[in-house]
Amino acid sequence: MPGLRDRIQQQVFRLNGLSLNEFDIKQPPGDPGIYGPDSVIWRVHGDFSSMLCGGISALLLQMLHPLALAGVWDHSTFRQDMMGRLRRTSQFIAVTTFGNSRDAHILIERVKRIHLHITGTDAYGVPYAASDPALLTWVHVAETRCFLAAHLRYKNPQLSLSEQDRYYAEAARVAEALGAEQVPKSVAEVEAYLERMRPQLRCDERTREVLSLLMNAPAPSWQARPAMRAMLQAGIALLPDWALQDFGLHYSPLRHRTINGRIYLIAGLLRWAIRQGAYQRAMARMGR
Repeated sequence: MPGLRDRIQQQVFRLNGLSLNEFDIKQPPGDPGIYGPDSVIWRVHGDFSSMLCGGISALLLQMLHPLALAGVWDHSTFRQDMMGRLRRTSQFIAVTTFGNSRDAHILIERVKRIHLHITGTDAYGVPYAASDPALLTWVHVAETRCFLAAHLRYKNPQLSLSEQDRYYAEAARVAEALGAEQVPKSVAEVEAYLERMRPQLRCDERTREVLSLLMNAPAPSWQARPAMRAMLQAGIALLPDWALQDFGLHYSPLRHRTINGRIYLIAGLLRWAIRQGAYQRAMARMGR
């Protein structure tokens, strides 16, 4: 019978893209992949707890863009199969960050082909295409901004500004391989980009439905439900203040402290339990 540590790890892997068993991050030995173990992105993306909180935040921030929302609304199984969407997104991040070079580029090319078929018109009559370089840049920046915010809050608040800049510069490689253009590559550039994008963003009925779906997302088991609920709240709290205002939400300093305290406890437990995550498998591939 598996012990507590193994049971927790099994629960985590039910959310993780590695559960799809399509790519072996441990192989081949010595292949550094796109980034390698000395990159900042391996450190930022290597912590499951902060990445899950950041991923929740990223989805909500992305959905404030009407064209990004329309693409998900019209072509994704997000509303019917939230766990499946989470696993596929997790798989892409894990393989492009930690996988070997061949698998990473296979997955990038697969996503590019999928994007070619995702077109339509948003709720305001504006045409969209998932392959649009500007839209790809928005999705990428919203995602990386939230991943880094989660890392700084829940894993390593001492990450230097120069290392944060390196993270954005490294992450831009995959975004550009997908077709994004003029990708911000530093903290200052990301902040300026988000400020420029604000007039294009909207929080409408469908955006709020995404929030509602997230808040009522099924946990992998009843035992995981309290932790999942805390992580959902943490993801929302990671949004920029102006995005919280768009959603009509306000988090007091006391509520922030309460959420942070819960996540510190949960993250500590998960870091103790997870021994075969993407980061650990990639480090084993590199003989470290």
